[in-house]
Amino acid sequence: MRNFIKIFSIISLFGFYSVEAQQVVKKDTLSGTELVMTMDSKVNAALESIEGKCSKTVSTNPVRDSSADTGSGTVTRPPKIYVPSRELTNAEICRKNPRILGFKIQITTVKSNEEANEVKSYFRKRFPNLKVETDASLRPNYKILAGSYFTKQSAASDLSKIREYFKSAIAVQYRIFCAEAK
Repeated sequence: MRNFIKIFSIISLFGFYSVEAQQVVKKDTLSGTELVMTMDSKVNAALESIEGKCSKTVSTNPVRDSSADTGSGTVTRPPKIYVPSRELTNAEICRKNPRILGFKIQITTVKSNEEANEVKSYFRKRFPNLKVETDASLRPNYKILAGSYFTKQSAASDLSKIREYFKSAIAVQYRIFCAEAK
């Protein structure tokens, strides 16, 4: 008898809970492709209310469509998302990030700060138009770096000239100020 009561209570519990599943078709916001999902109508209503709140907070200037026949003549649509189909220019990149990952020419590595200063002064005499700096992050060793470049290819012409005086010079990836880069 106890088993019968347990089974009856479990069946009645599941009997009162009914799930009304329906197919919902959503459109992707970027490409517009259709996505078909099966979900409960209550879940769908909750998602639509959340999506409605998101589109209201995102759209500061909603687009009005006067061609729709709604009586008032206006229907609000969420704003279109603009994704550029081209690569950004260096100036556009620099506006967003003043410091980016670029390239510098590593002239040489020396053991002391005095040697680094000697190499820098020799380099400045030979190449007065290139900025030269010391990186002391590898103490007791010091790296002497020159120039700032967006790509390895843009550093290639200066690198070939520098290699006439410093055979061990190489282009290395380094954090650069975008405004100084070539």
